[in-house]
Amino acid sequence: MLLIGFGGLILLLAVSGLTALSVLRDIERQNDRIRDDYFNRDRILEQLRSDIYLSGTYVRDLLLEQDADLAETHRRELQEARARIDRNVAAYDRILRTEERLPFQRFREELNGYFQSLEPALEWNAAERHQLGYAFMKNSLLPRRMVVVHLADQIGSVNQRQMQTRNSEVAHLFSRFRQSLILVLGIGLICGTLLAFISIRRILRLEQISARRFKETENARGALRDLSVRLIEVQEAERRALSRELHDEVGQSVSALVLGIGNVAAVISSEANGSARTQLAELRQLAEKTVAIVRDMSLLLRPSMLDDLGLIPALQWQAREISRNSDIYVEVLADSIPNDLPDDHKTCIYRIVQETLRNTVRHANAKTAHIALKLTAEGLHLRIQDDGQGFRPERDKGLGLLGIEERVAHLKGDVRIESRLGQGTSICVELPLMQKSAALNR
Repeated sequence: MLLIGFGGLILLLAVSGLTALSVLRDIERQNDRIRDDYFNRDRILEQLRSDIYLSGTYVRDLLLEQDADLAETHRRELQEARARIDRNVAAYDRILRTEERLPFQRFREELNGYFQSLEPALEWNAAERHQLGYAFMKNSLLPRRMVVVHLADQIGSVNQRQMQTRNSEVAHLFSRFRQSLILVLGIGLICGTLLAFISIRRILRLEQISARRFKETENARGALRDLSVRLIEVQEAERRALSRELHDEVGQSVSALVLGIGNVAAVISSEANGSARTQLAELRQLAEKTVAIVRDMSLLLRPSMLDDLGLIPALQWQAREISRNSDIYVEVLADSIPNDLPDDHKTCIYRIVQETLRNTVRHANAKTAHIALKLTAEGLHLRIQDDGQGFRPERDKGLGLLGIEERVAHLKGDVRIESRLGQGTSICVELPLMQKSAALNR
């Protein structure tokens, strides 16, 4: 609907603009034609008046001239002026309008009579010109010339009135064009206002829907974060419970079984039943191996030293286990880390190190790994770096890294994963410690 509305409005404006340009061009052409026609007619009439005046002047000079050669010169000039007058009359006759036919016909008749009246005087000799010239000019030449000029002026008046009429027509065209343009602009304004109202209403409705959807998305995202945090807390609680259960119940039971087997083996004499002692020795070895497995599982789930001794001993134990069970040398550097860190921060740091080292062992093909943990004014700063083969974090991010990001986000921290193929991997974690920072500042 909006596309049709805006498209129609733009089409209306384009058509109105093109129409306006076309009308303006037509008016301009018509105005140019009227102006050119008027000036052309006025030029011909002005030349006719000028040549008629000159013809009278040449006749006067001829009648007053006593010298035969000079008189012949004036006669020749008169003939040239009459030739120009004939050409201009013929030219004006070709562009003659209906309302000018009657005045122009009278003009031609008077003009022919004017020149016919001059023909006898042109044949006079010097004595006749001297005797009859003055009377001829007074009684015939000047009155007839004035009549012809007056008729030419009448034709000019008709031409001027026609020019005014054409100007009125152009003004009428402009008025019609102005009315049409106002109408088109009015329609465009009404359509634009209606379209703007519909668009604004539609946009506001879409904004309300978008805001509601965004709020729902934010609520769902918050619920997912809360669920993720709850799952992590439940996971840690379950790990702590399983670790304690394995260490306290299963570990002690298997240890008691080892001691019982040892006591039974001590009671049985070697001469009485050598086969039984051999089986008891094998059972004791199996029980001791089971104790070691249970202890390792308990420590992997949650090392008791994390709760009993603190974060740094747990990290060092983790580094020793990785170095013992793989070909990677792990170094832990920790500067003045207090033992009274919040449990959430200790657990988060330990799990990040545990997950990172596990990924290093499985995928990095690294030789060394360095763990640096220090306390700054902003909080805890953890950096884990290896010299492995690296990966593309934006493409190869797994669930372990996502879990690290979730843990850090839960504590309002920041995590940066930097890695390039063939150049190792670096993970930097910033965890804020408001109370610790305030204590350091004091």
